[in-house]
Amino acid sequence: MHFSQAELLNSLPKHFFASLVEKVGKYTEQGCDVINLGQGNPDQPTPGHIVASLKQAAENPANHKYSPFRGMKTLKEAAASFYQREYGVELDPEKEIAILFGGKAGLVEIPQCLLNPGDVVLVPDPGYPDYWSGVELARAKMVTMPLLEQNGFLPDYDMLSQKNLAEARLMFLNYPNNPTGATANKDFFDKTVEVAKQHEVCVVHDFAYGAIGFDGVKPASFLQSEGARKTGIEIYTLSKTYNMAGWRVAFAAGNESVIAAINLLQDHLYVSLFGAVQEAAAEALSGPQDCVRELNDLYETRRNTFINGLHRIGWKVAAPKGSFFAWLKVPEPFTSAEFADYLLEKAHIAVAPGIGFGTFGEGYVRAGLLTSEMRLEEAVSRLEQLNIF
Repeated sequence: MHFSQAELLNSLPKHFFASLVEKVGKYTEQGCDVINLGQGNPDQPTPGHIVASLKQAAENPANHKYSPFRGMKTLKEAAASFYQREYGVELDPEKEIAILFGGKAGLVEIPQCLLNPGDVVLVPDPGYPDYWSGVELARAKMVTMPLLEQNGFLPDYDMLSQKNLAEARLMFLNYPNNPTGATANKDFFDKTVEVAKQHEVCVVHDFAYGAIGFDGVKPASFLQSEGARKTGIEIYTLSKTYNMAGWRVAFAAGNESVIAAINLLQDHLYVSLFGAVQEAAAEALSGPQDCVRELNDLYETRRNTFINGLHRIGWKVAAPKGSFFAWLKVPEPFTSAEFADYLLEKAHIAVAPGIGFGTFGEGYVRAGLLTSEMRLEEAVSRLEQLNIF
Protein backbone atom coordinates (compact mmCIF):
# COMPACT_ATOMS: atom_id res chain seq x y z
CA MET A 1 0.00 0.00 0.00
CA HIS A 2 1.07 3.56 -0.65
CA PHE A 3 -0.14 6.34 1.62
CA SER A 4 -0.12 9.82 0.12
CA GLN A 5 1.63 12.60 1.95
CA ALA A 6 -0.34 15.48 3.41
CA GLU A 7 -0.75 18.59 1.29
CA LEU A 8 1.33 20.42 3.88
CA LEU A 9 4.34 18.20 3.24
CA ASN A 10 3.96 18.47 -0.51
CA SER A 11 3.92 22.27 -0.23
CA LEU A 12 7.26 22.50 1.57
CA PRO A 13 10.21 24.05 -0.33
CA LYS A 14 12.38 21.56 -2.17
CA HIS A 15 15.84 21.30 -0.67
CA PHE A 16 18.09 22.71 -3.39
CA PHE A 17 21.22 21.31 -1.78
CA ALA A 18 20.07 17.72 -1.85
CA SER A 19 21.05 17.67 -5.52
CA LEU A 20 24.49 19.08 -4.65
CA VAL A 21 25.07 16.32 -2.10
CA GLU A 22 24.01 13.77 -4.70
CA LYS A 23 26.37 15.20 -7.32
CA VAL A 24 29.32 15.25 -4.93
CA GLY A 25 28.53 11.68 -3.91
CA LYS A 26 28.67 10.48 -7.51
CA TYR A 27 32.14 11.94 -8.04
CA THR A 28 33.35 10.55 -4.73
CA GLU A 29 32.04 7.09 -5.59
CA GLN A 30 34.02 7.25 -8.82
CA GLY A 31 37.19 7.72 -6.79
CA CYS A 32 37.56 11.48 -7.41
CA ASP A 33 39.34 13.55 -4.77
CA VAL A 34 36.62 16.13 -4.18
CA ILE A 35 37.43 19.20 -2.08
CA ASN A 36 34.03 19.83 -0.56
CA LEU A 37 33.55 23.53 0.15
CA GLY A 38 29.80 23.29 -0.32
CA GLN A 39 28.89 22.15 3.17
CA GLY A 40 28.25 24.04 6.39
CA ASN A 41 29.24 21.28 8.81
CA PRO A 42 32.01 22.21 11.31
CA ASP A 43 35.06 20.02 10.80
CA GLN A 44 36.64 20.35 14.25
CA PRO A 45 35.80 18.17 17.30
CA THR A 46 33.88 19.37 20.33
CA PRO A 47 36.36 20.64 22.98
CA GLY A 48 37.48 17.96 25.42
CA HIS A 49 36.17 19.57 28.61
CA ILE A 50 32.65 19.64 27.14
CA VAL A 51 32.83 15.98 26.11
CA ALA A 52 34.14 15.09 29.58
CA SER A 53 31.17 16.89 31.13
CA LEU A 54 28.78 14.86 28.97
CA LYS A 55 30.44 11.59 29.96
CA GLN A 56 30.18 12.39 33.65
CA ALA A 57 26.58 13.58 33.36
CA ALA A 58 25.57 10.51 31.34
CA GLU A 59 26.55 8.29 34.28
CA ASN A 60 24.17 10.13 36.60
CA PRO A 61 20.92 8.09 36.89
CA ALA A 62 18.95 11.32 37.39
CA ASN A 63 19.65 12.14 33.74
CA HIS A 64 18.16 8.83 32.61
CA LYS A 65 14.69 10.11 33.46
CA TYR A 66 12.63 12.70 31.62
CA SER A 67 14.18 16.14 31.90
CA PRO A 68 12.05 19.10 32.97
CA PHE A 69 9.66 20.03 30.17
CA ARG A 70 11.10 23.49 29.62
CA GLY A 71 14.74 22.70 30.16
CA MET A 72 17.06 22.53 33.12
CA LYS A 73 17.44 25.59 35.30
CA THR A 74 21.23 25.26 35.20
CA LEU A 75 21.34 25.55 31.41
CA LYS A 76 19.00 28.54 31.30
CA GLU A 77 21.06 30.28 33.99
CA ALA A 78 24.24 29.48 32.06
CA ALA A 79 22.71 31.01 28.92
CA ALA A 80 21.74 34.17 30.79
CA SER A 81 25.21 34.44 32.35
CA PHE A 82 26.76 33.93 28.91
CA TYR A 83 24.86 36.92 27.52
CA GLN A 84 25.78 39.05 30.51
CA ARG A 85 29.46 38.16 30.16
CA GLU A 86 29.76 38.36 26.38
CA TYR A 87 27.35 41.17 25.48
CA GLY A 88 26.41 42.99 28.67
CA VAL A 89 22.78 41.92 28.24
CA GLU A 90 20.74 40.98 31.32
CA LEU A 91 18.16 38.24 30.82
CA ASP A 92 15.69 36.52 33.12
CA PRO A 93 16.59 32.80 32.82
CA GLU A 94 13.01 31.63 33.32
CA LYS A 95 11.08 34.22 31.33
CA GLU A 96 13.55 35.25 28.62
CA ILE A 97 15.34 31.98 27.75
CA ALA A 98 13.88 28.95 25.93
CA ILE A 99 15.92 25.80 25.33
CA LEU A 100 15.80 24.59 21.72
CA PHE A 101 16.50 21.32 19.93
CA GLY A 102 19.12 23.04 17.79
CA GLY A 103 18.90 26.46 16.20
CA LYS A 104 17.17 25.15 13.08
CA ALA A 105 14.27 23.78 15.12
CA GLY A 106 13.74 27.15 16.76
CA LEU A 107 13.84 29.03 13.47
CA VAL A 108 11.26 26.70 11.94
CA GLU A 109 9.05 26.80 15.05
CA ILE A 110 8.83 30.58 15.40
CA PRO A 111 6.40 31.23 12.52
CA GLN A 112 4.14 28.46 13.83
CA CYS A 113 4.20 30.11 17.26
CA LEU A 114 3.26 33.61 16.16
CA LEU A 115 1.60 33.61 12.74
CA ASN A 116 -1.76 32.84 11.20
CA PRO A 117 -2.29 31.80 7.57
CA GLY A 118 -1.61 34.71 5.23
CA ASP A 119 0.47 36.75 7.69
CA VAL A 120 3.53 38.43 6.16
CA VAL A 121 7.12 37.50 7.06
CA LEU A 122 10.14 39.56 5.97
CA VAL A 123 12.94 37.21 4.93
CA PRO A 124 16.50 38.05 3.77
CA ASP A 125 17.42 37.16 0.18
CA PRO A 126 19.88 35.49 -0.05
CA GLY A 127 19.25 33.69 3.21
CA TYR A 128 19.17 30.41 5.09
CA PRO A 129 16.62 28.23 3.24
CA ASP A 130 15.05 26.81 6.40
CA TYR A 131 13.44 30.19 7.08
CA TRP A 132 11.22 29.36 4.10
CA SER A 133 10.25 26.03 5.65
CA GLY A 134 8.94 27.63 8.83
CA VAL A 135 6.98 30.20 6.86
CA GLU A 136 5.34 27.51 4.73
CA LEU A 137 4.49 25.34 7.75
CA ALA A 138 2.66 28.33 9.22
CA ARG A 139 0.93 28.96 5.87
CA ALA A 140 2.27 32.50 6.03
CA LYS A 141 3.36 34.76 3.18
CA MET A 142 7.03 35.52 2.53
CA VAL A 143 8.26 38.95 1.38
CA THR A 144 11.97 39.07 0.60
CA MET A 145 14.44 41.75 1.66
CA PRO A 146 17.25 41.97 -0.94
CA LEU A 147 20.77 41.79 0.49
CA LEU A 148 22.89 43.72 -2.01
CA GLU A 149 26.65 44.14 -2.10
CA GLN A 150 26.38 47.94 -2.35
CA ASN A 151 24.54 47.92 1.00
CA GLY A 152 27.07 45.65 2.68
CA PHE A 153 24.56 42.80 2.34
CA LEU A 154 22.28 44.50 4.87
CA PRO A 155 18.58 45.00 4.10
CA ASP A 156 17.59 48.56 3.20
CA TYR A 157 14.31 49.09 5.02
CA ASP A 158 13.59 52.15 2.88
CA MET A 159 13.36 49.82 -0.14
CA LEU A 160 10.43 47.94 1.40
CA SER A 161 6.94 49.10 0.50
CA GLN A 162 4.84 50.68 3.22
CA LYS A 163 2.23 48.02 2.52
CA ASN A 164 4.66 45.19 3.24
CA LEU A 165 5.95 46.90 6.37
CA ALA A 166 2.43 47.54 7.61
CA GLU A 167 1.39 43.91 7.03
CA ALA A 168 4.58 42.27 8.33
CA ARG A 169 4.38 40.47 11.65
CA LEU A 170 7.79 38.77 11.66
CA MET A 171 11.28 39.53 10.34
CA PHE A 172 14.24 37.16 10.06
CA LEU A 173 17.80 38.51 10.21
CA ASN A 174 21.13 36.67 10.37
CA TYR A 175 24.51 38.29 11.16
CA PRO A 176 27.26 37.23 10.76
CA ASN A 177 25.46 36.19 7.63
CA ASN A 178 25.02 32.86 5.91
CA PRO A 179 25.74 32.85 2.99
CA THR A 180 27.42 36.24 2.43
CA GLY A 181 29.80 36.40 5.42
CA ALA A 182 28.66 40.00 6.08
CA THR A 183 28.34 41.42 9.58
CA ALA A 184 26.02 44.00 11.13
CA ASN A 185 26.88 46.67 13.70
CA LYS A 186 24.92 48.20 16.55
CA ASP A 187 23.76 51.13 14.41
CA PHE A 188 22.03 48.73 12.04
CA PHE A 189 20.38 46.88 14.90
CA ASP A 190 19.30 50.20 16.45
CA LYS A 191 17.62 51.07 13.15
CA THR A 192 16.02 47.61 13.08
CA VAL A 193 14.52 48.18 16.55
CA GLU A 194 13.05 51.49 15.36
CA VAL A 195 11.45 49.84 12.33
CA ALA A 196 10.16 46.95 14.42
CA LYS A 197 8.59 49.29 16.98
CA GLN A 198 7.00 51.50 14.35
CA HIS A 199 5.41 48.61 12.47
CA GLU A 200 4.93 46.15 15.38
CA VAL A 201 7.15 43.51 13.79
CA CYS A 202 8.75 40.72 15.82
CA VAL A 203 12.46 40.44 14.94
CA VAL A 204 14.10 37.02 15.01
CA HIS A 205 17.87 37.35 14.80
CA ASP A 206 19.62 34.12 13.89
CA PHE A 207 22.97 34.51 15.72
CA ALA A 208 24.38 31.13 14.70
CA TYR A 209 27.80 32.57 13.80
CA GLY A 210 27.94 35.06 16.66
CA ALA A 211 31.35 33.87 17.83
CA ILE A 212 33.04 34.13 14.42
CA GLY A 213 34.23 37.63 13.56
CA PHE A 214 37.45 38.72 11.88
CA ASP A 215 39.98 41.56 11.90
CA GLY A 216 39.56 42.13 15.63
CA VAL A 217 35.85 42.97 15.41
CA LYS A 218 33.50 40.99 17.64
CA PRO A 219 30.06 40.49 16.05
CA ALA A 220 27.31 42.52 17.70
CA SER A 221 24.27 40.95 19.31
CA PHE A 222 20.86 42.27 18.32
CA LEU A 223 19.93 42.24 22.01
CA GLN A 224 22.61 44.86 22.76
CA SER A 225 20.43 47.52 21.13
CA GLU A 226 18.10 49.42 23.45
CA GLY A 227 14.58 48.07 23.16
CA ALA A 228 15.61 44.90 21.31
CA ARG A 229 14.29 42.62 24.06
CA LYS A 230 10.88 44.22 23.65
CA THR A 231 10.84 43.81 19.87
CA GLY A 232 12.11 40.28 19.33
CA ILE A 233 14.45 37.45 20.14
CA GLU A 234 17.87 36.12 19.26
CA ILE A 235 18.55 32.45 18.58
CA TYR A 236 21.96 31.22 19.68
CA THR A 237 23.19 27.75 18.81
CA LEU A 238 26.16 25.94 20.30
CA SER A 239 26.76 24.19 16.96
CA LYS A 240 29.31 26.67 15.61
CA THR A 241 30.75 28.33 18.70
CA TYR A 242 31.65 25.03 20.37
CA ASN A 243 31.63 22.57 17.43
CA MET A 244 28.51 20.91 18.85
CA ALA A 245 26.52 20.61 15.61
CA GLY A 246 25.54 16.99 16.21
CA TRP A 247 24.47 17.65 19.80
CA ARG A 248 21.38 19.63 18.70
CA VAL A 249 21.26 22.21 21.45
CA ALA A 250 20.52 25.94 21.25
CA PHE A 251 18.44 28.58 22.99
CA ALA A 252 16.24 31.56 22.21
CA ALA A 253 16.66 34.76 24.23
CA GLY A 254 14.60 37.91 24.47
CA ASN A 255 10.94 38.93 24.40
CA GLU A 256 8.92 37.20 27.14
CA SER A 257 5.81 36.65 25.05
CA VAL A 258 7.78 34.98 22.25
CA ILE A 259 9.66 32.79 24.73
CA ALA A 260 6.33 31.76 26.27
CA ALA A 261 4.97 30.86 22.82
CA ILE A 262 8.03 28.73 22.03
CA ASN A 263 7.74 26.93 25.35
CA LEU A 264 4.05 26.26 24.79
CA LEU A 265 4.58 24.78 21.32
CA GLN A 266 7.47 22.66 22.54
CA ASP A 267 5.37 21.38 25.44
CA HIS A 268 3.26 19.66 22.78
CA LEU A 269 6.18 18.46 20.64
CA TYR A 270 8.85 17.27 23.08
CA VAL A 271 9.67 16.62 26.70
CA SER A 272 13.17 18.09 26.77
CA LEU A 273 16.75 17.45 25.76
CA PHE A 274 18.70 14.60 27.35
CA GLY A 275 19.83 15.96 30.72
CA ALA A 276 23.48 15.08 30.11
CA VAL A 277 23.49 17.15 26.91
CA GLN A 278 22.03 20.08 28.84
CA GLU A 279 24.68 19.77 31.54
CA ALA A 280 27.43 19.67 28.91
CA ALA A 281 25.90 22.69 27.16
CA ALA A 282 25.94 24.60 30.45
CA GLU A 283 29.62 23.68 30.84
CA ALA A 284 30.31 24.97 27.31
CA LEU A 285 28.68 28.33 28.02
CA SER A 286 30.14 28.75 31.52
CA GLY A 287 33.50 27.00 31.26
CA PRO A 288 36.83 28.03 29.70
CA GLN A 289 36.40 30.04 26.50
CA ASP A 290 39.93 29.62 25.12
CA CYS A 291 38.54 27.07 22.66
CA VAL A 292 36.23 29.71 21.16
CA ARG A 293 39.05 32.19 20.57
CA GLU A 294 41.24 29.46 19.10
CA LEU A 295 38.48 28.38 16.73
CA ASN A 296 37.91 31.96 15.59
CA ASP A 297 41.64 32.32 14.91
CA LEU A 298 41.60 29.08 12.93
CA TYR A 299 38.79 30.30 10.67
CA GLU A 300 40.48 33.67 10.20
CA THR A 301 43.72 31.96 9.16
CA ARG A 302 41.81 29.78 6.71
CA ARG A 303 39.98 32.82 5.36
CA ASN A 304 43.24 34.67 4.76
CA THR A 305 44.87 31.66 3.10
CA PHE A 306 41.92 31.10 0.76
CA ILE A 307 41.06 34.70 -0.14
CA ASN A 308 44.72 35.72 -0.62
CA GLY A 309 45.15 32.70 -2.85
CA LEU A 310 42.14 33.65 -4.94
CA HIS A 311 43.44 37.20 -5.31
CA ARG A 312 46.82 35.83 -6.41
CA ILE A 313 45.26 33.89 -9.30
CA GLY A 314 43.14 36.86 -10.37
CA TRP A 315 39.74 36.08 -8.83
CA LYS A 316 38.82 39.42 -7.29
CA VAL A 317 36.51 38.57 -4.43
CA ALA A 318 35.70 40.20 -1.08
CA ALA A 319 36.86 38.64 2.18
CA PRO A 320 34.07 37.69 4.61
CA LYS A 321 33.89 39.72 7.81
CA GLY A 322 32.41 36.85 9.83
CA SER A 323 30.98 33.31 9.71
CA PHE A 324 32.92 30.45 8.13
CA PHE A 325 31.69 31.14 4.60
CA ALA A 326 33.12 33.06 1.65
CA TRP A 327 30.68 34.59 -0.87
CA LEU A 328 32.38 34.59 -4.24
CA LYS A 329 31.33 36.42 -7.40
CA VAL A 330 30.83 34.10 -10.34
CA PRO A 331 32.84 34.94 -13.50
CA GLU A 332 30.92 35.60 -16.70
CA PRO A 333 29.19 34.02 -18.54
CA PHE A 334 28.30 31.39 -15.91
CA THR A 335 25.19 31.28 -13.77
CA SER A 336 25.82 30.22 -10.17
CA ALA A 337 24.52 26.69 -10.83
CA GLU A 338 26.53 26.37 -14.04
CA PHE A 339 29.71 27.53 -12.33
CA ALA A 340 29.21 25.15 -9.40
CA ASP A 341 28.76 22.26 -11.86
CA TYR A 342 31.81 23.41 -13.82
CA LEU A 343 34.05 23.48 -10.74
CA LEU A 344 32.86 20.06 -9.65
CA GLU A 345 33.38 18.53 -13.08
CA LYS A 346 36.66 20.21 -14.08
CA ALA A 347 38.40 20.76 -10.73
CA HIS A 348 36.56 18.42 -8.36
CA ILE A 349 35.74 21.34 -6.08
CA ALA A 350 32.25 21.51 -4.57
CA VAL A 351 30.68 24.90 -3.82
CA ALA A 352 27.07 25.90 -3.17
CA PRO A 353 25.32 27.86 -5.97
CA GLY A 354 24.03 31.22 -4.78
CA ILE A 355 20.62 30.71 -6.38
CA GLY A 356 19.95 28.06 -3.74
CA PHE A 357 19.76 30.86 -1.15
CA GLY A 358 17.30 33.01 -3.07
CA THR A 359 16.88 35.12 -6.19
CA PHE A 360 19.48 37.67 -5.12
CA GLY A 361 22.00 34.91 -4.53
CA GLU A 362 22.38 34.54 -8.29
CA GLY A 363 25.83 35.57 -9.47
CA TYR A 364 27.62 34.10 -6.44
CA VAL A 365 28.75 30.79 -5.02
CA ARG A 366 29.29 30.01 -1.35
CA ALA A 367 32.48 28.31 -0.19
CA GLY A 368 32.87 26.92 3.33
CA LEU A 369 36.15 27.34 5.19
CA LEU A 370 35.65 23.93 6.75
CA THR A 371 38.75 22.10 5.64
CA SER A 372 42.47 22.47 6.30
CA GLU A 373 44.70 25.24 4.95
CA MET A 374 46.46 22.61 2.85
CA ARG A 375 43.20 21.63 1.16
CA LEU A 376 42.25 25.27 0.64
CA GLU A 377 45.62 25.88 -1.01
CA GLU A 378 45.02 22.82 -3.18
CA ALA A 379 41.64 24.23 -4.17
CA VAL A 380 43.29 27.50 -5.24
CA SER A 381 45.86 25.53 -7.26
CA ARG A 382 43.11 23.62 -9.06
CA LEU A 383 41.24 26.84 -9.78
CA GLU A 384 44.36 28.41 -11.21
CA GLN A 385 44.76 25.54 -13.64
CA LEU A 386 41.33 26.30 -15.12
CA ASN A 387 42.73 29.56 -16.58
CA ILE A 388 39.42 31.43 -16.29
CA PHE A 389 40.49 34.29 -14.00
